[in-house]
Amino acid sequence: MDKSIELLTEWAESSDENIRRFSIEAIRPRGVWAKHIEALKQEPSKALPILNLLKSDPSKYVQDSVGNWLNDASKSQPDFVIEICDIWSQESDTKATAKIIKKAKRTIMKKS
Repeated sequence: MDKSIELLTEWAESSDENIRRFSIEAIRPRGVWAKHIEALKQEPSKALPILNLLKSDPSKYVQDSVGNWLNDASKSQPDFVIEICDIWSQESDTKATAKIIKKAKRTIMKKS
């Protein structure tokens, strides 16, 4: 897992939005078309190197993927998602980050 994160972190810095999106979609904890990744369901913080790079990505395509990734994580680790969203809202006052946070917290908000 660690080697995958390391390699995909480089991809998250690509100028191509498709490659940036792939870097996060490839490790979704509860992928729609892929096997769930138990390690990330239990320890989503392992993906922080990639998530932090994409927290205010200008591409709607990437924003949706990051928001969906965090929403996946919220189903098993809601406290992690709340914490990262709180940190990001303090660090990055952008429309992109606000959109990601809204998408990320949608399951948490339904339960409230």
